[in-house]
Amino acid sequence: MKQNTKKVAFLLADGFEDSEMKNPYDEMVKNGHEAVIISLKGSEELKGKKGTITYTSHLGIKEANAEDYAAVIIPGGKSPSHLMNNADVQAFVQQADKSGITIAAICHGPQVLAAAGLLKGRTLTSYPGISGEIEAAGGHFVDKEVVVDRNLITSRTPVDEPAFIEETIDKLGVNAW
Repeated sequence: MKQNTKKVAFLLADGFEDSEMKNPYDEMVKNGHEAVIISLKGSEELKGKKGTITYTSHLGIKEANAEDYAAVIIPGGKSPSHLMNNADVQAFVQQADKSGITIAAICHGPQVLAAAGLLKGRTLTSYPGISGEIEAAGGHFVDKEVVVDRNLITSRTPVDEPAFIEETIDKLGVNAW
């Protein structure tokens, strides 16, 4: 029997990096958490950019309340570019941050946090190609596999997924091993 079951939100749109969604999602479920996929519209089919996996969202962002979740995970790929300018997505991550909820963003995921104005004075990492966006949003970019700054967990690319997943699970208070 799993203890400490928590709800984990995945903010997702078409074009996500396949493994950056699949691996964290599978690990959250394996560790007994309830994984909820939140998209722009709700109940829509979302395809990974490599075409290896498809998910159907559980909930639309307009119906989502950040305080219902113990963590928010933002996979990279092209998904963040579809999410980042949506006012409801921005409000969701702003509320999560204000409440101290863990926000884990990998690859291009920090674009959502930048658009929401959450990076000022924060240290994080991301796909190196968006380091300029991080800095322009007031964040301090470092090139490391995983960076934890208070409630934010960030990683660069699929290569960093093991460290990214481990830090996220640790923040949820569950021993992954």
